[in-house]
Amino acid sequence: MLVHVAVGADTRAEDSGRGEFMELARSAGLVPQAQLDFRRRSPHPRFYFGRGQAEQLRQCCLRHGVRLAVVDTDLSPSQERNLEAELECRVLGRTGLILDIFAQRARSHEGKLQVELAQLNYLSTRLVRGWSHLERQKGGIGLRGPGETQLELDRRLLTRRIQALRRRLVLVERQRSQSRMRRRRARLFHIALVGYTNAGKSTLFNRLTGSDVPTADQLFATLDPTHRRLHLNKRRDAVLSDTVGFVRDLPVELVRAFHSTLEELRECDLLLHVIDSSDERSAEHAAQVRKVLAQIGAEKVPMVEIYNKADRLAPEVQPSEMPNRVWLSARTGAGVETLRARLLQEIQAGDSEVHLRLPITAYPLRAELHRVGQVEEEWFTEQGECEMRLWLPSQYLTRFERFQVTVPDASRGPVLSLVGQRG
Repeated sequence: MLVHVAVGADTRAEDSGRGEFMELARSAGLVPQAQLDFRRRSPHPRFYFGRGQAEQLRQCCLRHGVRLAVVDTDLSPSQERNLEAELECRVLGRTGLILDIFAQRARSHEGKLQVELAQLNYLSTRLVRGWSHLERQKGGIGLRGPGETQLELDRRLLTRRIQALRRRLVLVERQRSQSRMRRRRARLFHIALVGYTNAGKSTLFNRLTGSDVPTADQLFATLDPTHRRLHLNKRRDAVLSDTVGFVRDLPVELVRAFHSTLEELRECDLLLHVIDSSDERSAEHAAQVRKVLAQIGAEKVPMVEIYNKADRLAPEVQPSEMPNRVWLSARTGAGVETLRARLLQEIQAGDSEVHLRLPITAYPLRAELHRVGQVEEEWFTEQGECEMRLWLPSQYLTRFERFQVTVPDASRGPVLSLVGQRG
């Protein structure tokens, strides 16, 4: 049974929450036998619902033979236990439902560890005394008593498992940090796709990189982050990352567990915020994404808004009237070339024009410069030295800070002289 509860009087938010709740249930593979909607001014401390509403839930559960009641809100541990005793079935809150979806979709080793850690942190406050009949008795005069109950054993084992997962995730985070360092050494521009879940990030990722990341019309179809090389032109490549989608009221346990994954967004050079332009709640969803980005400290990273699914827009909507946004359809490919040109423009915005003089021994460096930069002019001197005028990424210029600047020809500007140095 699905139970949607609205607090307050905002009917638009109520309709938005109900639709997303149904999508979450469908993504989890649930087959609802009944659905009830309630409205409250404020949560009740015992059941979250009122006494009359709790009785109505109980009668509905008995009538339909319900074994699981999913409530579209975060219940406290005591409210969850009280409802289970009242309804005589298992009760699951919104956070538990999202964690179950993540557990189904995790494929990589790191993703499984992160989801298990989030689940254990969530369950650590929801241990019930269901095993009190297995008390360990201690013999001897003055030592008879309840001993260590099964509840305490469960809590201790749970704590050990959480500590072990955190140690393993520290190693995984160290490996991820090393991968980021290798990308920095390669001087590759890093772009990450972010957005609300089911906005079409993975479809756009496949369209740009030619990959085959699984896509589906459901929430959290993609969970594990994926990195691919993005070819923009003959001389300029970038790294494109597909990340997990966000959702309204993303559980705190997930944000903590996926800290190592989400912190990569802070290290990116550019964020592509993918928005479902055909969704009437797109403004609300975009605000939720910006809220999560602020929580992880990525709000200052440069961002380009990508309005996806433009092929579903009504004819009267004119996307061209909204500047500073890229409108496209990842499914049909319309507007993707415009996005590529915009990405190339963003990458080249930080380039600097440099005049280099390379010795004969630096020809391997010359080949590298042709690969990473945009050569405007190149000529050779009588001594066999190569002089180049080219545009280089700003992060690549640090390699030439130690070389002396000379001015052999005022018409061509200052020259970074590498004569006598090895590339």
